[in-house]
Amino acid sequence: MDTENCFHCGNEIIKKDEIVFDEKKFCCNGCKTVYEIFSQNDLTCYYDFQAAPGATPQDIQGKYDFLDNEEIGTKLLEFQERSTHIVSLYIPHIHCSSCIWILENLQKLQPGINASQVNFGEKKVRITFNPEQTSLKDIVYLLSSIGYEPYISLENFDEGKKKIDRTLIYKIGVAFFCFGNIMLLSFPEYFEVEEYWIDQYRGFFRWLIFGLSLPTFIYSASGYYVSAWKSMKSGLLNIDIPIALGIVVMFIRSTVDIIFDFGQGFFDSMAGLIFFMLLGKLFQQKTYDFLSFERDYKSYFPIAITKVLPNGEEESVQVYDIQKGDRLLIRNQELIPVDGILISEKASIDYSFVTGEAVPIEKKSGDKVFAGGKQMGKVIEMEVLFSVSQSYLTQLWSNDVFQKRVAQQHKNITDRISRYFTPALLILAIVSFIYWIFIDVQTAFNVFTAILIVACPCALALTAPFTLGNVLRILGNRKLYLKNALVIEQLAKVDTIVFDKTGTITTNKKTAITYEGTELNASELRLLKNVLRGSNHPLSRRLYDFIPNQEKVETTSFEEIIGKGIFAEIEGNTVKLGSSQFLKTMTENTHKKTKVHVEINGVYKGSYVFNNQYRKGLEQLFDDLSKHYNLVVLSGDNDGERSILEKMLPAKTTLVFNQKPEQKLQYIEQLQKEGKNVMMVGDGLNDAGALAQSNLGLSISENVNVFSPACDGILDATQFDKIGFYMRYSKNAMKTIYMSFGLSLLYNVVGLSYAVTGKLDPIVAAIIMPLSTITIVSFVTILTNLYASKK
Repeated sequence: MDTENCFHCGNEIIKKDEIVFDEKKFCCNGCKTVYEIFSQNDLTCYYDFQAAPGATPQDIQGKYDFLDNEEIGTKLLEFQERSTHIVSLYIPHIHCSSCIWILENLQKLQPGINASQVNFGEKKVRITFNPEQTSLKDIVYLLSSIGYEPYISLENFDEGKKKIDRTLIYKIGVAFFCFGNIMLLSFPEYFEVEEYWIDQYRGFFRWLIFGLSLPTFIYSASGYYVSAWKSMKSGLLNIDIPIALGIVVMFIRSTVDIIFDFGQGFFDSMAGLIFFMLLGKLFQQKTYDFLSFERDYKSYFPIAITKVLPNGEEESVQVYDIQKGDRLLIRNQELIPVDGILISEKASIDYSFVTGEAVPIEKKSGDKVFAGGKQMGKVIEMEVLFSVSQSYLTQLWSNDVFQKRVAQQHKNITDRISRYFTPALLILAIVSFIYWIFIDVQTAFNVFTAILIVACPCALALTAPFTLGNVLRILGNRKLYLKNALVIEQLAKVDTIVFDKTGTITTNKKTAITYEGTELNASELRLLKNVLRGSNHPLSRRLYDFIPNQEKVETTSFEEIIGKGIFAEIEGNTVKLGSSQFLKTMTENTHKKTKVHVEINGVYKGSYVFNNQYRKGLEQLFDDLSKHYNLVVLSGDNDGERSILEKMLPAKTTLVFNQKPEQKLQYIEQLQKEGKNVMMVGDGLNDAGALAQSNLGLSISENVNVFSPACDGILDATQFDKIGFYMRYSKNAMKTIYMSFGLSLLYNVVGLSYAVTGKLDPIVAAIIMPLSTITIVSFVTILTNLYASKK
C-alpha cells in the first residue's frame, strides 16, 4: 500500500488524521497552520529549499507564561533599551538551509521584529525586536507555532546550549567492536585452514560475521545515508553520496557471496572502512572545535579601561581584569565594555555598535547601561554589574552592519572543485566498474568501492579553514587581532598602505611638551586638567598626563568636535582647546608645529607645543614596506613636520597634511578608484571614516578603550614596527593554502590511479582517507608555524 507524507514535516500521514488544504496533504492541524502562516505572508518558497523541511508544532499552551514576568524575561535578554531588545535563543531543530531562511525572515511573520540572524553552527537565532510592538513571549510562541520551539532553561541557560553530542563516539565504539570481532572470526578464512571444525562450522561463522556487520552497517554508517538522501532530495550531489554508495555496494556484494557460498564476503573491509572514516570525521570535528575555541578565547580586544580606585586615584587596567563592583571611568567616544549602573548624574550613550542606529540615548544616575554602548560627551563613572563577556564583544565587532563584503578566493576554489568533484568521481567509478566487470568480477567491485572511498575530499575542505584558523591564532599571540579569517586574504592583496600621523606613526609617550603664551594660574590649570579628562584624542591624553594632578571638578557640558577641538563649560567658565582654526579669536602662528591652543572665557591664553616622538622602528619599517607597497602619510595636522618626515621616510612616500576626517575618506576613495587595494592604519578616532572606506582598516591600540567598529583588525601599539612581518605572513598564509590544495589534489590523483588499476583494497583506502586529513593538517600547521618563526 502506498504511504503519503505530510507536505510540511514529511512524516507519514495516518489516513484517519489526514488534513487536505490548498490541494496539499498534512498530518495534523499544526503543520497545516504553519503552511497557512507561510502562505499568508508570501513565504511558501520556504519549501523550495528542501522537501518537507519543517517540524511538527507542539501544543505549548501556557508553557511559556513565565516570560510575562519581567524579571525573568530580563535575564534572557542580551540588550534592553527603550524600543530595542535583543535576545539569543537556542533552537535545536535548525538543520538545513530552509530553517535558516525562515528564521532570518521572522520580521515578515510578526510586526515588531526588526531583524533576526542565525548562527547555524551553534543552532542559535539572535532576534532584535521592539518591545512596544511585540514581546519575548509572543516571539517564543511564534517560533513554536512554525515548528522551531526554542530551548529555554533559566537555571542552566548557558549550559543547555553546550550539551555535548556523543553520537559520533558511540558510532565509532560500535564500529570498532564489530570490526575487531569480524576480523577475529575471519582468521580461519584468511589462512585457509581446512580442518574438520572449520568445514563443519564455516557457514555458522559466516552468518555470525553477517550479524556482527549489521550494527555497523545500519547504525554506525547511518549518518552517511541520511546526508546522501537529503542531498539527492535537494537536487545536489555531496561527497556523502559516493561514500554511502560504496558502503551499500560492499554490503550487498558480501551478502550475495555468503548466500550463494561464493566466499566470506568483505564484511571485515566494510566494518574497517566505516570505522576509519568515522575516525577521520571525529578528527575533522575536533579540528573545527579547536579553531572555534581559539577564535573565542584568543582573539580578544587589546583594550584597556580606566578604573577608579577607592582612594580616588585612576589606573589603567586590561579590560579582562574588570570585576563586579569595580568603578570605571568612561571618556568621550569610549566603549562601555560591561553592563553596569550609571553613577554620574547623566550620560548620552550611542548604541550603534549593537543596533546599527547612531541615535544617542539619555541616561540618568541609577540607570542600567549595557556593554557595547559608546559614551558621547563629558566623562562619566559607572559601577560594574558583570565581568566582561569576550564572546559578546566579539559579536559586537562582527556585527553585519560593519562588515565589508570581500571576495573569498580560497572559498571560491573549494566551491568550484567540490561542485564537479562528486559527479566526476561517480562517472570514474562507474566507467572503471564496467571495464573491470568483463575481466574479473571481484576486482571490479574492489575497484568501484576503492575509488568511491579513496577520493573523499575531506582534506581539501579542511585545508583553508584550518590554515586561516591557525594563522589567526598565531597573529593573536603576536598582538594583531583580526576580525575574522577573511581579513587575512584581504591583507595579502593590499598594494597601498595609508598611515595616519598623530597617534599612529607618533607615540603618546616620551613626547616633549612646552607651553608658549600667558602663564596659566593654578585655577586655570585645574579647569584645563578636568576638561582634558573627558577626551580620548592622543594629544589630549598626552597633555592630560603632562599637567600636574589637580582637584577633580565636574564639567557642566562637554563637546568634542572630531579633527578640531573641545568646547566645555566648567564651574561657570568656558574652555576651548584645539586647532588655530577652531579658536578664531587668535591669529595663526607662523611657526608650523603640532600645537593645542587654549582659550578660557573668550581670552586666548597660549598653546602647548608637541615635539612629536616617532615610533621606534618607523624608518626601518617604511624602508621595508616601500619595496613592495605604495606608502602614504595622511595627517590632520599642519605641514610643520614635513621636512622631518621627508628626511626620515623613503623618497617615494606621499605626504598629505591639513586633512579633515571627511577629506581623509575622500582621499582613500580616490585611491580605490585608481584601482588601488588600500589598507588604512589609524587610531580609530579622527580616521574612523577612512578606516571604514578602506579595503582593510587597521586600528592602533595604545592603552585606550576606543576603536572603530568598521576596523578589520586591532594592533597593539608595541608591535607597530612588525607591520611588515604581518603583511609578509598573510601572503605566506595564502601561499600555504594553495600548496595544501595542490597536496590534497595530488593525493587524490595518486590514490585514484592505484584504485582504477585494482591495486588498492577498499580497507586500505579507508585507512588512507583519515591519514590524508591528518597529513594536510600537519602540513599547514608546520608550514604556518615555520613562516611565523622567520624574522
